Amino acid sequence: MACNIEHINPQQLHHNPAFTNVVRVSGNATTVYIGGQNAVNAQGEVVGVGNLHAQAEQAFENLQIALASAGAKLEHVVKWHIYVVQGQPGHTGFQVFRRVWGTRPNPPAITMNYVAGLAHPDFLIEIDATAVIPE
Repeated sequence: MACNIEHINPQQLHHNPAFTNVVRVSGNATTVYIGGQNAVNAQGEVVGVGNLHAQAEQAFENLQIALASAGAKLEHVVKWHIYVVQGQPGHTGFQVFRRVWGTRPNPPAITMNYVAGLAHPDFLIEIDATAVIPE
């Protein structure tokens, strides 16, 4: 079976020409790569400046929008990376993850990194993900 690669920028997410929000790769299974989602809303505004919890909530909301745009759900996520700016409490990102994930079985593999900074000085957290949709 041939491989198909589709680049998607959902209308509900801020579009930046420097990157693609979602890349969908299909074959026997569909693999979805979600680019780093942060606290930027659809209008391009940073939500929760100085508030890691509010930024994590927005990042997970963006992640779910990106997944849905490619036909995926949270339960299809097999791996995500959480990047938190140094000096911020890393457990806050995990608290939001646990609330969003809920009681679903088989949580994805997670990597959390402390970083010196992100693409914008107001960003405190960024999350990227890989999802696999069985066919």
